[in-house]
This record gives sequence, structure tokens and C-alpha cells, in this order.
Amino acid sequence: MSNAMLYGARAMRPTRLSFFNEQDPPELEALFADAGVVRHLKALGAGVTMGVRDLSSGRARVVKHLADEGIPVGAWLLLPREEGYFATLDNAAAVARRYTELHAWVRHERLPFESVGLDFEPDLRELSSLLQRPARTLGRWAWRAADKGRLLRARAEYRGLIQRIRADGHHVETYQFPLLLEERGARGTLWQRFAGALDVEADREVVMLYSSLLGPLGPGVVEAWAPRCRALGLGSTGGGIDPWPKLTWEALARDLRVAARHCGDLTVFSLEGCVAQGFLARLVDFEWDAPVEVAPRLPRVATQAVRAALWGASRLLR
Repeated sequence: MSNAMLYGARAMRPTRLSFFNEQDPPELEALFADAGVVRHLKALGAGVTMGVRDLSSGRARVVKHLADEGIPVGAWLLLPREEGYFATLDNAAAVARRYTELHAWVRHERLPFESVGLDFEPDLRELSSLLQRPARTLGRWAWRAADKGRLLRARAEYRGLIQRIRADGHHVETYQFPLLLEERGARGTLWQRFAGALDVEADREVVMLYSSLLGPLGPGVVEAWAPRCRALGLGSTGGGIDPWPKLTWEALARDLRVAARHCGDLTVFSLEGCVAQGFLARLVDFEWDAPVEVAPRLPRVATQAVRAALWGASRLLR
């Protein structure tokens, strides 16, 4: 057994397993028309967190079908691309309007969504700009980060929205990148002001530990942050708008086993990617407690250095 093996507590089957879904009709309807997909979800006791990219009758039919099959469904709130797609510090009013539309649709269609999720990521248009003109985009983010009032205004607006969602009978989820954990530990705000993340209270906070985004450092990202997460996201297996390389079965199995040693609440991005690659059926008989290798590890000193940098920078930009 190599030095890279992970020792300690044995992994257990998650107490909660779910899958993100990010499709439009008719692909969405075609996915769930496959009886095998529904059968495997039921065998896993898994739920679906559905990216609500439209308020169509086709999507409503799928939600009702899953509910009839006993599969819990959450609504992942998304904006049109021209409004940023994700929740940011600058589009809280648009997110609130979208929730108003979602709530009216849910009531009209009598949809049994169990939760509403807010995905805090940079504006999708800015992410596209970052790939094309990185220096200009990063400079704009840095200039904007100096406006601390922007963060305070956004925090107040989203807190009000979260109160509305709860008053309507839904649990509230947030989807966050792990740097927010370091900033929280540093008691700073730079990452939020720079990249548009937002540290707000929710009923469930899913930390997105997507090893597919980090290339050779990917195998260590789950081990580095999973012990500090109550719920976490793993991926990507494909689907949605993610253009980056996808996880192989071996990489997904590694991430699942490492994560399950620390956290019992796991969500995989994405369901359609797992189906396309044949992973969903393999998960039904998955050996959660099999030995797992996690080299190369993202050392703890690296996360401590990130926290220290965020702490110092936040105080310089007060």
C-alpha cells in the first residue's frame, strides 16, 4: 500500500445524495423518459437539483413525474444569460424578480419543489470576458472590489430575498466555491467583493469542490476542504455550460470515496453527464469504503496561505 493511501475512518454511504441537472426541454424530458434513469435514482435514494432555465410546461411535467416517483426535486434558480445567469453582487434585483416569476409558476403548476438554490458565481458574461481579455477583466474586478458598500447592499438584498423564500415554505440553499471558507476563517470580504461571492445564511450550503477545474491539483481539492463542509458538490461529469475537461469514472469514484469519509451530504454535477458516461448505473452498487488514493495532496499550508492572503488584502482595502 503506497504512502498516498488515505487512512482513518471508513467511508459510509451518504445520508443524502443528489444530482445537479442543467438542461432545457426537450433534452430534459428525454432524459427522464428513460425508465432506467428514474429506476437508478430510486435505487440510490437520490434527489435532483434542477437548474430552472425556463418556466415551461415541459419542465413542469418532469418535476411532477419525479415527484410521483418519490424523487425529491429542488429548484436551482438561474437567470437568462443576458442577466448574468448566476447570482452576483450586482444582480440581486434581477434574481428577486426571477424568484417572483418562479414562485408564481410553482403555484400555478402546483410543483412540489423542496428547496430553492442561489448559485453565487461571477456573472457569466464576465467569465466569458475573463477567458478572452483576462487582464482587462481582472482589472475591472479589482477596481470594483474597492467599493465595500456594494457588498453591504447586496447582502441586505439577498437576506431579504431569503426571508421571502422561507416565508413561501421553501428551504434555501446556496452554492459556493471553497475560497469562501478561507475568507470566512480570515474574517475578510475581499473574495466576495472581487469575484461576486456572498456569505449569507442558508439552510444548506453546498461547497463546490469540482476537481475537474484544477487540472493536476484536482485530486487534492476534495481532501483539502471536505472535512470543513456540511454539504458538498463534486464534478464535473459533463453537461450544463461547463467547458472544462470532464471527470473519468476513476476520478469520480476517488472524489466520492474521499468526500464520504468526511461528509454525508453529496451532490454530483451533473446527472446528465453521469447518464451519458454510464456512471449512474455503476453507482447503484458502488463500494463506498474501498481503498482510495489521493496523491498529489493539496497541502494544508496552501489553504492557510490563501486564508492569510485574503485576511491581509481585505484589511488593505477597507
